[in-house]
Amino acid sequence: MSIFSKAEILLPDCVNMEKWSVVACDQYTAQPEYWKRVSEFVGDAPSTLKIVYPEAFLSEGDSRISAINAEMQSYIDKKIFAELDGSLIYIERTLNSGKIRRGLVGQVDLEKYDFNKGSKSEIRATEGTILQRIPPRVKIRENAPLELPHAILLMNDEDDKIMSSIAKEKLLYDFDLMEGGGHISGWLISGMMADALIDRIDAFATNAKDNLVFAVGDGNHSLATAKTCWENIKKTISADEVPNHPARYCLVEIENIHDEALEFEPIHRVVFDQSFDSVAQELKKYYDVSKTPTDSGQEIVMVCGDKTESFYIKNPSSGLTVGTLQNFLDAMGYELDYIHGEDVVRNLSKRDNTVGFILPCPEKNSLFETVISDGALPRKTFSMGEANEKRFYLEAKKIKKC
Repeated sequence: MSIFSKAEILLPDCVNMEKWSVVACDQYTAQPEYWKRVSEFVGDAPSTLKIVYPEAFLSEGDSRISAINAEMQSYIDKKIFAELDGSLIYIERTLNSGKIRRGLVGQVDLEKYDFNKGSKSEIRATEGTILQRIPPRVKIRENAPLELPHAILLMNDEDDKIMSSIAKEKLLYDFDLMEGGGHISGWLISGMMADALIDRIDAFATNAKDNLVFAVGDGNHSLATAKTCWENIKKTISADEVPNHPARYCLVEIENIHDEALEFEPIHRVVFDQSFDSVAQELKKYYDVSKTPTDSGQEIVMVCGDKTESFYIKNPSSGLTVGTLQNFLDAMGYELDYIHGEDVVRNLSKRDNTVGFILPCPEKNSLFETVISDGALPRKTFSMGEANEKRFYLEAKKIKKC
C-alpha cells in the first residue's frame, strides 16, 4: 500500500467558490472580528465555514458540533458535491507576493503515521503534540461524515523531481480566496497520469533518509486527531474491513519544502491578564537574564504597547529560543495565545494587561534534519506563511462507510 495515494475527492458543484472556501480553523483565534466578517460575507450560501469549527468559537461547545454534522449531511443529501473517482488534484496557490506555491492533494495512509515522541514512522509530527488538545477535536470528528483538510505535509525533494513532473490535465477551479488569501487554481490528475505520479512518489519514499518521507508542516493536531479516531474505529471493525475503511486514509496536501514560494514564519506568543513588569520579573526569576547579548545566550523580545525590551537568557533550556520561551510560559501557567504576524502581536499588546513575545524566524532547510536528530520541535515553532497564506478548506472526503 502506497503511503500517498489517489482519493475519492469531493468538490462543491455550482456554488460561489469564494464564499465556499475559508481559512484553516486554527487561525485568527484571538480575532473573532475576522470570523464575523467571514460570516457576514458568506451569508446563506453553502460554505465550509458551516462545516468546520473555528477555534475562536470553541466555547460554543457541543451544540455547534451537532450543527456542523447536520450541515455536512445536508450538503451530501442535497448533492452539493461532485465526486472525483480515484484522483489527485494539483494546486497552484498565488500568494499576495506574486509567488506561486505548488501542492498536490491526495490521501495518506494513517497506518504509516505516528505522532508519538521518538517515532520512526514514514509520516511524523514536526511539533510536540499536546495530548489534551486531541479529545476536543476527536469529539468534532468522530461523528462527522466528511473531513475537510487543512493539513499540509512536506517532502524533502531537493531536486524538485515530483512537483516539476506534474502535467496539468483539466482545470477544476480557479478563483480568488476571501480576506486577502490570494488566488488558487486546481487541476485534475487522474487515470494513468495519477498512477505514474504515485509510482514516482513511492520511488522517492524508498530513498527517504531515516524513513522520514513526510513531515507535517501544518495541521499537526488535525492529523493526530484523524489518527486517534482511526485507532478507535479499528477496535470496532473486523480485520477484513481495515484495508479499505475510508477513515484509514486522510485527505492532505503535500508540498516540497524547497519550493521557493514556501516561506517559514515564526509563531509569536501573547500573554493575557498580566502586566509587562510582572512577567519580566518572573522571567528573571526563572532564567539567568542579562540586559546585553551573550555568546551562547538567546534573545527573548517582549512588547507591550509601544514598549519593546530584549532579555538575553544565559542558561536557555532548549536549543531553540521558542522552546526556551515556551518552557517558561508553561511553568507559569499563563493564559496565552499563538499569533501569526508581528504587527498583530503589537496591536494585541496595546490592550490592558496584555504582553507579547516576538520570536525569530526559523530556518526551513534544517527541518528534516532536526526532526530526524531531535524528534518533534517545540509546539507552535513555525508557520508556513502568514495567517492569510494558510491552507483554505476546499476539498472534502467521506470518512464514514455508506
